[in-house]
Amino acid sequence: MQVIPAIDLMDGRCVRLTRGDFADATVYSDDPAAVARRWASMGAGRIHVVDLDGARTGAPVNAAAVRAIAAAVDLPIQLGGGIRSAVAARAAVAAGADRVMVGTAAAAGGEELGRILDAVGPEGLVVSVDARGGMVVVEGWTEPGGIEALELAARVGDMGAARIMYTDVTRDGTLTEPNYAEVRRLVDGSGLAVIAAGGIASADHLARLAATGAEGAVVGRALYTGDVDLAEAIAAAG
Repeated sequence: MQVIPAIDLMDGRCVRLTRGDFADATVYSDDPAAVARRWASMGAGRIHVVDLDGARTGAPVNAAAVRAIAAAVDLPIQLGGGIRSAVAARAAVAAGADRVMVGTAAAAGGEELGRILDAVGPEGLVVSVDARGGMVVVEGWTEPGGIEALELAARVGDMGAARIMYTDVTRDGTLTEPNYAEVRRLVDGSGLAVIAAGGIASADHLARLAATGAEGAVVGRALYTGDVDLAEAIAAAG
């Protein structure tokens, strides 16, 4: 299982939210590119970047910081936050992303997800399945999506998506533990590659996630607080 360190961007800075609450943000660095270099030096094979301002406003905001991260490290980058059209997806790739993450546009159920798939291909897309109590949330986790997590996974799989990222919003940034049962349910029930996020606070958590069959795990706050050492986490995840 691949361990993927997270860089969440707000106002050009590296921050972490608790349970997706924009009013509860902790700033960890004013230099996201330096943070990316740190994760690369510790063995990261990929970096997960989210434009939080873009997720809230509906259009990418932190493009300059994204480009700086991409220029700083020779690693693949998956980028989300405000990518809701094929035009935005192509712009994300031009900024340095090899995968784009799409949540709100996927939950909307219209034709735009198909256009995004055409633009980046199945391997260039990660569908963000962000859920609270099993139900998807959208618009930067601020609004209900009106669909259950496994139902959304099945729907996007039918459209040609190959990969989802599942986040239990109630656990994100809490350093409690992942929702192993829901991760396994999505792995077994969707037929898609699943990246897990939310609540990871130890190397043991990562080992248990690996046992669910998850393809990857995104680690955020625990890396910044020192609860998880990235090199040790990579070893624990196998």
